[in-house]
Amino acid sequence: MKIDRKIVQKASMLLTGTTVFFLGATGSVKAFDITPTSNGETLVDNILGEGITVVPGSVSYTGAECASGTFTGGAASGIGIESGILLTTGCATDAAGPNTSDATTTSNGFFGDSDLNALIPGYMTYDATILEFDFESEGGDLFFNYVFASEEYNEYVNSSFNDVFGFFLNGVNIALIPGTDTPVAINTVNNGNPFGGINASNPELYNNNDFSDGGGSYNIEYDGFTNVFTAKFLDLTPGTHTIKLAIADAGDPFLDSGVFIQANSFSDKKGVPEPTSVFGLLAVGALGATAFKGKQKTAR
Repeated sequence: MKIDRKIVQKASMLLTGTTVFFLGATGSVKAFDITPTSNGETLVDNILGEGITVVPGSVSYTGAECASGTFTGGAASGIGIESGILLTTGCATDAAGPNTSDATTTSNGFFGDSDLNALIPGYMTYDATILEFDFESEGGDLFFNYVFASEEYNEYVNSSFNDVFGFFLNGVNIALIPGTDTPVAINTVNNGNPFGGINASNPELYNNNDFSDGGGSYNIEYDGFTNVFTAKFLDLTPGTHTIKLAIADAGDPFLDSGVFIQANSFSDKKGVPEPTSVFGLLAVGALGATAFKGKQKTAR
């Protein structure tokens, strides 16, 4: 029987623990803790901030039970957001570091999403996780902070495997590179592809966490992630609006991606992204010299 080469390249499973402990410069123990939940109300309540009122009964969640959750301790892990929610294409707990695999994968067997398909014409999506609700903005604006991360980095930059996410406000994606109309994606924010001779795209907005490719300094499993970005829309018309937060695998259901959304930042007032903990980075850097040495590289 003929075996799909792409599946051979990408199919791998590694389940990590839900909590990772490490010592900061003060000697105290800090945990990056992920609590799985598929309760849409719980997820929305976590990110809800000032000036936003959610329409009762409008919250819906689509996806695997393990695909989403809440988290704390994120600043010390290096992602720049202390707490919030995580939506993934696999299992939320797999995001906990350190990074020990190039191919962490959970195939949930869920369908993709048509709105996400439209962001990557010609490719199908799989394992979509979607949080959707209606809301009103008292001040007429909308802001929230987030980080996108993926196991597709760095090997699949500029390939057909370009896991996709979007924040669809009244049907329009507002997950954009700051100051542009370009959607945030693996192919638009990266450090290039060391195996394909692909040049970097907006590398100043990217954080490499692949130990085999010169990274691996952060205490999460994903091989790379963006800076903290702010999704925003100014001067919303009065009345009720719909937001759809969605993420999916693209091209095939393998290799996980996730989007971290900051707690209490879904607001009509622009908040300042939480700074990455200096103590946490020192601790993670120390881990980089030891724990990351055991990372397994995917055969290509």
